Amino acid sequence: MPKLITLLNGPNLNLLGQRQPEVYGRETLADVVTSCTALAGELGLQIKALQSNHEGQLVDWIQAARADSAGIIINPGAYSHTSVAILDALNAFDGKVLEVHISNIHKREAFRHHSYVSSRAEGVIAGFGTEGYLLALRRMKTLVAA
Repeated sequence: MPKLITLLNGPNLNLLGQRQPEVYGRETLADVVTSCTALAGELGLQIKALQSNHEGQLVDWIQAARADSAGIIINPGAYSHTSVAILDALNAFDGKVLEVHISNIHKREAFRHHSYVSSRAEGVIAGFGTEGYLLALRRMKTLVAA
C-alpha cells in the first residue's frame, strides 16, 4: 500500500494560472495536481490533493491527516504569515511536513518574509514556481522512507 501524502493548498491557489501569472505562472492548480499525482505514482506514493480559501477547513484537513497520512505538503498561501491555528494543527500532526511557496517570499513584501508554518516544517521550498511541488514530493519520499 503506497504511503499517503496530503497536498494542501490555501487561499487563492484555486486561481493559479489566472491570478498574477507574472508572479505565479500560467499553470493551473489542476495542472499541479496532475503532475504531482503522476510523480507520486512513480515514487510509490499516493496523493490526496485539497484546496480551500478557509482557514478552518485547512485546520480540519490537517487534523484528519493524522489518521491516514505519512506527510503533508502545504502551500498555506497568505495564511503562512497569519495563522497560528494552522501551525497548531501541524504541531499535532506526527508525520513529516514540507512547506511550498511558488514565489520567493523573501523577495516580496516584508510581511511575507515570516511564516508560522516554517517553524514546523522539515523544509521550505520557495521561488521555484510550481516545480516546487515536485521538489517537495521527491523530498517527502525520502523523509517518509526513513
